[in-house]
Amino acid sequence: MAEQRVVVVVVEEGEAAMEALRWAVTNFLRRGDWITLFHAFPSTRSRNRKRLLRLRGFQLALSFKDLCNYVPEAKVEIVVKEGETEIAVAALVDEIHASTLLLGLHDNSFLYRISTSQSVMRNLDCRILAIKNQTANSDEIHGLEFSQVEVTRLWRDVKPQKIPFRILPVCFQSKSGKKMIARRS
Repeated sequence: MAEQRVVVVVVEEGEAAMEALRWAVTNFLRRGDWITLFHAFPSTRSRNRKRLLRLRGFQLALSFKDLCNYVPEAKVEIVVKEGETEIAVAALVDEIHASTLLLGLHDNSFLYRISTSQSVMRNLDCRILAIKNQTANSDEIHGLEFSQVEVTRLWRDVKPQKIPFRILPVCFQSKSGKKMIARRS
């Protein structure tokens, strides 16, 4: 039997995230995978607003859970957290040791908002599958574009190359510290 994979699916409003999960159900997810449906909502000080955003996120994730029923023996959990999406996703992936992060790409996707220098996402130690729904004219068939980003930690075991240079012996230096050229007799 194949090893059980831990897959985090980013749940967002809009078709991109749902299309990504549809693609994964038919092309990627397999029997017995552990699927975590994750939704992050923006921080707020209002307790009532926070409760409402958490409830909406949970309801949205439940609509995604229906698709997961097509994966035999899959274990599905829903996680809804407050905070910036990229930071919350990175923390969850690290916490549960996810092997794959699945998300739908759209114009406002959090992957476009982060800079490559941001250490939060650079330290992800998992495969990222980004699925983009290619919109076409109404008479054309809609297609999906698949993008896989392999994130690995690079370890360089190569010692830096030494740069050769000459050191003149003390006898070739003057008292003032300037180098002198040795003359042949």
